[in-house]
Amino acid sequence: MAETDPLRATMIEAAERLLASSADHEIATRAVCEAVGVSQPVLYRLFGDKRGLLDAVAEHGYERYAALKAAQEQSDDPVADLLAGWDGHMAFARANPALYQLMFTPRPWSHSTARDRVTDLLLATLTRCAAAGALQVEPHTAAQLLLSANVGIALDHIARPERFDDPTLSHRMRDAVLSHVLTEKTAPDGGDPLFTAALRLRAQLDLTDTEALEPVETALLRRWLERITQPDHA
Repeated sequence: MAETDPLRATMIEAAERLLASSADHEIATRAVCEAVGVSQPVLYRLFGDKRGLLDAVAEHGYERYAALKAAQEQSDDPVADLLAGWDGHMAFARANPALYQLMFTPRPWSHSTARDRVTDLLLATLTRCAAAGALQVEPHTAAQLLLSANVGIALDHIARPERFDDPTLSHRMRDAVLSHVLTEKTAPDGGDPLFTAALRLRAQLDLTDTEALEPVETALLRRWLERITQPDHA
């Protein structure tokens, strides 16, 4: 959600600028206050403490990330959109290294929901892939695999660019993960056709409403499909 408090928004933007210009990707609350021209008690009133400020910066980063995703035109090919999404994620990381680290490096004390919300964006594309019969694993499992790989390679590139300077590495990682996520028509390994069919129907039910069944019948159908798509269904 966009900031509605002008002073709070100004402080978040100042913190992000200082973060981007910092050699160690750290900021001091005093520097943020000086950049805006307010006293530190103002920062504590608006954000609680430095951790609250960093969470707010991370959430602001998500808003920028989501805006870039929204600007990407959705095609009729969800797998192509998935590939483009990977590349877009890497481009965001390269363009905003300090902000990206803040958004995706685990911080036990953090209350930021930025990473979870990025996962939701990915799940939307993966659900479309499942509805098209292109997934051989659950969308949530696919999201965990893809985001872990995408974030991992991006963070490594930011932290140790001299060791991760191979321009083909990102796509090689992507293709390795997709070979375990996509069905045989989009990846080489293939999968269980019954599982894929059940997964596809579940996704289509999620994306569209049907009046052919009563609500109780739809719920029962969903339950049957869930049982088929459990890892131990065989």
